[in-house]
Amino acid sequence: MLNIRLSVLALTLVGLTVTLLSGCSSTSADPTAAWAPEKIYKEARDESSAGAWDRAAMLFEKLEGRAAGTPLAQQAQIEKAYAQYRASEKIQAIATLDRFLKLHPASPAVDYALYLKGLVNFNDNLGLFSFITRQDLSERDQKAAKDSFESFNELITRFPDSKYSPDARQRMTYIVNSLAAYEVHVARFYYSKGAYVAAVNRAQLAITDYPGVPAIKEALEILAKSYGALGMEELRSDALRVLETNFPKTITTPNSKPTAWWKFW
Repeated sequence: MLNIRLSVLALTLVGLTVTLLSGCSSTSADPTAAWAPEKIYKEARDESSAGAWDRAAMLFEKLEGRAAGTPLAQQAQIEKAYAQYRASEKIQAIATLDRFLKLHPASPAVDYALYLKGLVNFNDNLGLFSFITRQDLSERDQKAAKDSFESFNELITRFPDSKYSPDARQRMTYIVNSLAAYEVHVARFYYSKGAYVAAVNRAQLAITDYPGVPAIKEALEILAKSYGALGMEELRSDALRVLETNFPKTITTPNSKPTAWWKFW
């Protein structure tokens, strides 16, 4: 009787194992395995239209491998980058675009790839003026904004007549303004803390690196006040003279808030 029960138990365990293995096999199967590249592309575009960017990126990646060496694979790669960007997978999007630019330097989509690369990093820059946070702005990393500028600059240099170049130029103007305003904000922060040497350094950086932008007026104000606080009257007078020459009758205190980013447009 005991042997019969053990045999039944053994058979039950074998059946359970087979069921589990069968289940694992069915769940790991690739549903796109039998699809033609055109069907994968259609499904990926449908997922994009529905806003399912993660799913779209996955399908475009499958298509890229399935249609390797064809124009469709190039299209899949560039659309995968866009899907990754929209899915907030910015590191992956930049990596995909860098790979595309390296593999397909003569592609007619190079101008779009450069524009999209700039756009991915530009989107990181939108948090630049989050002044309501208590984060020390001197710790913020401006690499994304500068990388964005470089991508847009390469676009308008290589493809001045591209349909993406006018928007890239506008975004470059905003980036320059925002980077200058960032330096001025940091200078203002240091001035408010009594770190006058640091305030001078950041104000001078804004003046030297971003001439002609609106933030320069406040940079000169902070420079003059910091020199005054340090007892460096000759340098203070020089800064005031430059300020009065370039911005007559507009001397104010360095406490005004920068323009919101969307108003640069």
